[in-house]
Amino acid sequence: MVVMSARAVNRATAARQMLLGREALPAVEVVGRLVGMQGQEAKHPYVGLWSRIDGFDEGELDRAVVARDVVRATMFRGTLHLVTAADYLRFRVTVAPVLEAGLKVLGERAAGLEPEKVTAAAEKLLAKEPLTFTEVRDALQQQFPDVNERALGFCTRMLVPLVMHPADVRWSWTANSRFTPAEAWIGKKLHRRAETSELVTRYLRAFGPATPADFQTWSGLQKAKPLFDELELETFKDESGKTLYDVPDAPRPDPDTPAPVRFLPEFDNVLLSHAKRDRIIADEHKPAVFTKNLRVKATYTVDGLVAGLWTSEKKRGVATLTLTPFGRTLKKTQAELEREGSGLLRFLEPDATSFAVVTNG
Repeated sequence: MVVMSARAVNRATAARQMLLGREALPAVEVVGRLVGMQGQEAKHPYVGLWSRIDGFDEGELDRAVVARDVVRATMFRGTLHLVTAADYLRFRVTVAPVLEAGLKVLGERAAGLEPEKVTAAAEKLLAKEPLTFTEVRDALQQQFPDVNERALGFCTRMLVPLVMHPADVRWSWTANSRFTPAEAWIGKKLHRRAETSELVTRYLRAFGPATPADFQTWSGLQKAKPLFDELELETFKDESGKTLYDVPDAPRPDPDTPAPVRFLPEFDNVLLSHAKRDRIIADEHKPAVFTKNLRVKATYTVDGLVAGLWTSEKKRGVATLTLTPFGRTLKKTQAELEREGSGLLRFLEPDATSFAVVTNG
């Protein structure tokens, strides 16, 4: 069996993630190729698309949201994702077991909770008008006064197919967005059968080559090994001897293919979609990126690997991008970071009067 070096695995994943070179594709197509983008906050997918699409126009994504071609909803791992409407309809039932299992985290707060009754009541409420989850919880608390209000809201979020209702703001959604029934918003019915095998191949096209454990980490679905064995996939070994699976026609570039500097938003899926993340970030740097309060900080990559953190702010018209490198930065790389960072600043803060890229340390 062919052994893939760590660098070869990195370049294969980077190619599928469109991090070896921006591509001139519609935003909706890119969201579909990535099988969604984690969107804990509304702007994160916009930044991720800016780093992947040649000449990305945020207005194009805004229009796709208004046209209901993409939606923001609870999906993989029980977290908020920006996905195409077609993929939401296709795979919502597939990931339903993950969402149902999520109720276990409620523990004692689930006392008295009857999910079927709560979801029926929630569906009736939301059929009338879009509501924030504060409004959903308050209304359900009146009907189920003896049940923890957080449990009522979480049950609704996990079990009722909902999408976030967009608003006329930058990044398309407010911090406290309203939710609305998915089928009514999209105007089509959910696919009624689980399509786990199809989801495996879509995952590999976006994140492969990978292991069944990697797929489980990304999707939240468990016991994936039999699915991989049933599919017609190519197999490789990584440097540790683990078997990697891949779709036959997926890109696997030469390991020496250059990987340009790229800026990734908080919670970018390329950092979250493998059981072992060393294909994109060295183990010693993980504590700086993955925080104890479950944040995933914004990062930048050098030669295909996470090499530091970035933050941005605007004060008195001055937009500043601050880089925090994990080690020494070569002059050539610093110049590339400053060029790319200046472009990112102009995307994030188009109304700023001046722009600066600074480095800590």
